[in-house]
Amino acid sequence: MSLHWTLIAGFLYAEIGTVLLLMVPFISSRTWHAFFKSRFFRGLQSQMIYYFYFIASILLLFFLDAVREMWKYSDNEHKNGAQNSHLDAQMQNHMRLFRAQRNMYISGFAGFLCLVINWMVNTLSNNATLKAEKEAALKQAESATKAAEAMLKSNSGDDTTKQDKDATQTDEKSAGVKKLEDKVAELEAALQSANKNVEGMRCQSQSLAKEYDRLLEEKDKLEKKVNILKGENNDNKKEE
Repeated sequence: MSLHWTLIAGFLYAEIGTVLLLMVPFISSRTWHAFFKSRFFRGLQSQMIYYFYFIASILLLFFLDAVREMWKYSDNEHKNGAQNSHLDAQMQNHMRLFRAQRNMYISGFAGFLCLVINWMVNTLSNNATLKAEKEAALKQAESATKAAEAMLKSNSGDDTTKQDKDATQTDEKSAGVKKLEDKVAELEAALQSANKNVEGMRCQSQSLAKEYDRLLEEKDKLEKKVNILKGENNDNKKEE
């Protein structure tokens, strides 16, 4: 095998190892995403696209050359078979045809695995991004749910507090009304007692007024009697 086909075969083996490494189950896509976003990989990423197209172009050229060689030696085999060529010539032709087919498979699989590795890298990176977005969305949904539950609890607590306040205000109003009713009853009782006292005082004053009038009449009668007695005494003195 020539040097350039040895290098292509080595590149194919490296690609197979890379694919197997990317398919290892215990290395998560998040780990690969962190590696792909690392500073080292980002430093190579700007140049890797050019390397990818360069290597893909070389592999394509070698693939086309291998296909050309395969067609060439296939045509030679048909021609030599038709002319009944020597056995050594046929063996050499078969060997060259085998090498051309081998080179075609090596270059073809190498180019195909380049595309596969590129697709796997993009898929792993996108998968890790989607997982991160999913976790962020789940955390956001959980926080929104907790906020909604806290709001509902707060509203229910406010309603309960409002009901307690309304009940307390109702109780206070009932207590105030009861106190006012008791005060009104006390005032009515005091008013009735005062009315009774006033009525008693009025009756007493009327009786006192009557007694006073009676005493005045008796006084007038007594004064008249005294005056009459004085007049009689004066007449008696004059007659003597």
